[in-house]
Amino acid sequence: MNEIKSYWQNYIDGAWVDGGAGRVEVINPGTGAVLAEQALADAGDVDRAVTAAERVHLSGVLTALRPVERGRMVQAMGRYLLDRVEEIAPILSLEQGKPLWEARIEVEGAARYFEYYGNQAETVEGRSIPLGANYFDFTHYEPFGVSAQIIPWNYPLEMTARSLSAALATGNTAVIKTPELTPLSNAYFAHAAEAVGLPKGAVNILCGWGHEAGAALSSHPGVRQIVFTGSVRTGIAIATAAAQNVVPCVLELGGKSGAIVYEDADLEAFENDIRWGIYFNAGQVCSAMSRVIVHESRRDELVERAVAVARSLSVGPGIERGEMGPTMGAMVSEAQRDRAADMVAAAEGQGATLAAGGRKMNIPGAFLEPTVLSGVTPEMSIAQEEVFGPVLSVLSFRDEAEAIAIANGTPYGLVGGVFTRDLDRATRAAQKIRAGQVFVNEWFAGGVETPFGGYGKSGYGREKGREALWNYVQTKNVAIRVR
Repeated sequence: MNEIKSYWQNYIDGAWVDGGAGRVEVINPGTGAVLAEQALADAGDVDRAVTAAERVHLSGVLTALRPVERGRMVQAMGRYLLDRVEEIAPILSLEQGKPLWEARIEVEGAARYFEYYGNQAETVEGRSIPLGANYFDFTHYEPFGVSAQIIPWNYPLEMTARSLSAALATGNTAVIKTPELTPLSNAYFAHAAEAVGLPKGAVNILCGWGHEAGAALSSHPGVRQIVFTGSVRTGIAIATAAAQNVVPCVLELGGKSGAIVYEDADLEAFENDIRWGIYFNAGQVCSAMSRVIVHESRRDELVERAVAVARSLSVGPGIERGEMGPTMGAMVSEAQRDRAADMVAAAEGQGATLAAGGRKMNIPGAFLEPTVLSGVTPEMSIAQEEVFGPVLSVLSFRDEAEAIAIANGTPYGLVGGVFTRDLDRATRAAQKIRAGQVFVNEWFAGGVETPFGGYGKSGYGREKGREALWNYVQTKNVAIRVR
């Protein structure tokens, strides 16, 4: 691995620039040491970025392209990332804490978004509406213009790729605010944009504090559409700012997702769902399987299997874990780790049983032991609030109605899961679970092609799939009187 440079700049209007708000230290959560410094943007930097993006949009250079040409440029950005997996993944691992093999998966996942939406660019078509002999009426779709994209720290590459690829494919320009904790790897989107020939100003990438750069971006009058992934509190603030300019938002605000495990479920196979559902990326996944709601007849067996999975994981610096396997890296910061540990302690105080883990590890870095809590009841804080860490809460139920009630018993509604051999039972549960996506017999089933988004406080709008394209375009109707 090449040595990481010590200072990273922002990318505005085709140039690498310093930030008006100074610099921030990026910490390697696997060691606690400073990894690099990142330029911090202020409101003036945000204004320059939005102005550049607006200039490119108004020039019509992107909308003048045939969609297939625009799509090929988007696809080429994905190939740029794929060609540099071994260069990008170590940076991502070091700044975020995830195992190196997980970082490779994220780079490949980011590239997949560009492939998928590049392919979709020429499928965004209007329709003809019959109004009788004297009219020719049709619709077509136009990009909003400047898309502001505020990115979370848990998947900085994939989450940027998810929104940037769809925005560019539909002819928008973009201003991306990267997370302060994990800003470095986003620089590769700027390099990719240059490599494929996008005009200067089409893609702008800057890092800044949420209360300064994020607030300036979400309230900027030149922004025409906003995409945000993060906390409910910040999402409300962004939506409030956007409302002042009557700007549409796509908000993905996390979840407290539950998997209903019926008495006929294959618990041996379910061990793999535990591994991926709650310990991948150290549980820092908005759609993590943070609650397992198991039939009381299988509760003890499931807890025993979950404990075995938790204890099987090799936990340590992600950069040292390059081979796919039972490993887990650091959480993104000591503050996030401490918050998760405090929530586990509070759950114990409320009567939950600590079956595995739950403690800070006595090594440098932001490490929390893979954790299993049993005896959790629906009213406990741990069953209601998002931990965003490697903490599995096990609840139990007696009948189907109780299982559904527990699954739907939080303010969130991002994803849910059903594990059973009975197709009728699975179908009934899938219909009743209040969530934007329901997995049956495999957590994280689906892919880039399948729409993703929440109910309730998990937000609104859909990412992924063809549904996401409609976030980035507005419909125009043309009605022609034929004489």
